[in-house]
Amino acid sequence: MRWGERTYVMGIVNVTPDSFSGDGIADTSEAVRFAVAQHERSADILDFGGQSTRPGHHPVTPGEEAARVVPVIERVRSALPHAVLSIDTYEPSVLGAARAAGADILNCVMGLPQPLLEIAAQERMPVVIMHNKAEATYSGNVVDEVLHFLDEAAQRAVRFEVPAEHVLIDPGIGFGKTAEHNIAVLHALPRFSALGFPTVLGTSRKSTIGKLTGRDPRERIFGTAATTALAVAAGIDVVRVHDVAETRDVVSVSDAIVRGWRPPAWA
Repeated sequence: MRWGERTYVMGIVNVTPDSFSGDGIADTSEAVRFAVAQHERSADILDFGGQSTRPGHHPVTPGEEAARVVPVIERVRSALPHAVLSIDTYEPSVLGAARAAGADILNCVMGLPQPLLEIAAQERMPVVIMHNKAEATYSGNVVDEVLHFLDEAAQRAVRFEVPAEHVLIDPGIGFGKTAEHNIAVLHALPRFSALGFPTVLGTSRKSTIGKLTGRDPRERIFGTAATTALAVAAGIDVVRVHDVAETRDVVSVSDAIVRGWRPPAWA
């Protein structure tokens, strides 16, 4: 992936029965079909999660998480040998099993704990480091604290010999942040791009969009699209979304205006 040339779309595949947005799929075959469909909708990355991380979720054991997601990754890898697959986990054993099944990227919602960093470095896996916090309390400016956390975590990964272009940072919209915190972070997206690492943003169907629009999760496509267009303008490299086809249109138009991108048949 050539960072800075265009915005990449990461398509969500929730292999869980309790996703906040109501899109979780518990059946392996159905999840595989959905992942293939996300790829056909032009997702650049497929992101598989076997445990819900919504507020108030009930954690499952690493064994149950792996039992949900690893067979799906294995079958999708067989069906789509050239697709880029990401595993959304903070459990070392799940990461190891997913890597063996064909996952390319680690996407961790808990920063990047040392055991996961060690596996990712050993396996030469790119990493997505997301800011998270147990409570939405900040002693100072929320943006400054999130920036400091991500910069330190990214620099630590580089010191562990993960190439800087393989260290992606995510401000963690909706994780340990109030709606006002989320809006402040979104307002400051250019500061995250300025850190010099590839960037990821996940706003899709989030509760802040619901509070702003009054809409249920499945009706937040246009609210998500607004944040996506602004993310492209701010230089964000990857957007993580449920609605891949709609997002592709948003980033195509936004990239054409902001980055000078053109489709192959433009001439």
